[in-house]
Amino acid sequence: MIPYERKLQITELLEKSEVVSLDEICRALGGVSESTVRRDLKSMEEEGEVTLLRGGGACLKKGGYEIPVMSKQNKNVAEKEKIAKEAARLVHDGDSIYIDSGSTTLAMVKYLKNKDVTIVTTNALIYQELQNPNLKCIIAGGEINRTTASIIGVATNNFLENYYFDKAFIGISGFSREAGFNTPNLLEAEKKQLVNKNSARTYILSDSSKSGRNTLCKVLDLEEATIICEKVTDVVEACGDYIIAE
Repeated sequence: MIPYERKLQITELLEKSEVVSLDEICRALGGVSESTVRRDLKSMEEEGEVTLLRGGGACLKKGGYEIPVMSKQNKNVAEKEKIAKEAARLVHDGDSIYIDSGSTTLAMVKYLKNKDVTIVTTNALIYQELQNPNLKCIIAGGEINRTTASIIGVATNNFLENYYFDKAFIGISGFSREAGFNTPNLLEAEKKQLVNKNSARTYILSDSSKSGRNTLCKVLDLEEATIICEKVTDVVEACGDYIIAE
């Protein structure tokens, strides 16, 4: 098993439990040595993903942790595809839309292939999905967050100030009654807020695994956007408007 695969499995373990011991990680990885796991955890700590604990073990870094985009693409795939397909149904010929960073928002691009649409995006991975000549794509300038493949920063916000959208499709890290739609990164929050202000209609694309999750920065209150989710949770019901993807 290569380091990337081990780190992905470690991340999944840590998302299920607040604290995971070295022994638990070694067993879950099929008997990988303790020294290898310690090395992986040390690397993940240096990258800002986990916090190492005395006595052996680790937990996800609270608040500021952002799951790497390549890890996100391998999680809840069926749910994300349902949401992406439902979101794409809302887009019509002639629309000017914003597509945010994130694996679910990226997944909707392939369902737009037969539509005449202008896309403005801060998703640095979108080029791999642009196979239709009818799709006009404008990519915002700014700094790329290599963890999330998101383009962010002052230059990005200045760029987006000049664009207005029929519909915006936004990704988030969590949503809850307390923290609304949220993200760990302040620059991400500011960008999403700006897009919402400049959009006639804002849709949040999120699978139900993020329901009840709080991260550092509130993006919007629950009633400020329509959430597209694959199933109803108590927090989804608390939203002002929701669409269930089937």
